[in-house]
Amino acid sequence: MFSTVLQLKVFFLKNDLKLNHNPIRSFVPKMSDLILASSSDIRASLLESAGLTIEVAPARLDEESIKASMTEAEAPPRDLADALAEAKAQKIANRFPNHRVLGCDQVLTFEGKTLSKPKSRDEAYNQLQSLRGKTHSLLSAAVLYEAQQPVWRHVSIARLTMRSFSEAYVDAYLDRNWPDVGSSVGGYKLESEGVRLFSQIQGDHFTILGLPLIPLLNHLSTNGNIPA
Repeated sequence: MFSTVLQLKVFFLKNDLKLNHNPIRSFVPKMSDLILASSSDIRASLLESAGLTIEVAPARLDEESIKASMTEAEAPPRDLADALAEAKAQKIANRFPNHRVLGCDQVLTFEGKTLSKPKSRDEAYNQLQSLRGKTHSLLSAAVLYEAQQPVWRHVSIARLTMRSFSEAYVDAYLDRNWPDVGSSVGGYKLESEGVRLFSQIQGDHFTILGLPLIPLLNHLSTNGNIPA
């Protein structure tokens, strides 16, 4: 396990050096509660709705290469979600060492496989067809950095069962929702029409949206980062 973690840290370092040709040059963060190292509008909205002041600085990573490296190392999905979240937090924390930085990621696992975001309508259709009538898991990870060091991490899990919808409904659903759902693994967004795809959901709503919000807020308030 130690050797795997070491290999991944070396990979992240090389990956960071490779991607530094396109740094965030003009962004100067304010002294907010935290910097969100994610381009997710949903995560930003959840944090702001909870009363936090945030700045957004998406971390640019070659996520597919990281996934491939960890799959080769036979890392479990939980470790993959955690590693991706940490890689994002670390990258932005290195640029802004005096700020609190939050990295997040979400992984969908189904029958021993990890799905990625669909790159085309056909791929989204195939993902939905494979998930139809069955149960899959969403793992949402968050890693918080302070002074360029990880100080808190959490991975939450939700289990979702899709109903046995018709092929006609899938086609009509994608006609209405593609390409918007292409930004979500599995080809659905539970906060919109995607909720109609499901017959049962077990887990925290925030986990499904990609952020373990309640554990994060609990940590920030317990440690005096936000008013308790």
